[in-house]
Amino acid sequence: MSAHPEAAERHTLSMLVDNEPGVLARIVGLFSGRGYNIDSLTVSEVSHDSKLSRITVVTTGAPGIIEQIKSQLDRLVPVHRVVDLTVAGKSVERELALIKVRGKGEIRQEALLIADSFRARTVDTTLESFVFEITGKPDKIDQFVSLLAPLGLVEVSRTGVAAIGRGPDGM
Repeated sequence: MSAHPEAAERHTLSMLVDNEPGVLARIVGLFSGRGYNIDSLTVSEVSHDSKLSRITVVTTGAPGIIEQIKSQLDRLVPVHRVVDLTVAGKSVERELALIKVRGKGEIRQEALLIADSFRARTVDTTLESFVFEITGKPDKIDQFVSLLAPLGLVEVSRTGVAAIGRGPDGM
């Protein structure tokens, strides 16, 4: 063990995988086997014809362990490509969240003003509550939620991070 342990870093990993049963379980198993949490996980089919899915995982760990995980992921048979968007260069990360807030009177007005300043949309409203939809970087959503918390935050549902590298080249 070195005298200076590596500091944990946030990494966004994007994988192109076969869309078949068990692939996600194997990938998640690599993280849990090393004791690392997955902060965000999104999976979606990207090509019905080629039966491929894209998995995006956000995790925090020491750079050496992240490298080991990437190497092991690359060796899994259903995984075609692994890209660490954090080290590959500039990327675009976005997330969608639905946030329910309960409140009447001045609290309603304050919640609407905050939502407007964050460009959140009101997607449902009753006399006693709102549901806001917001998209953006995860830290923007974190900030929005923290501002709504004292106003009567009821619940939050987040999609997880979707990410893609910038520039003309694909995965």
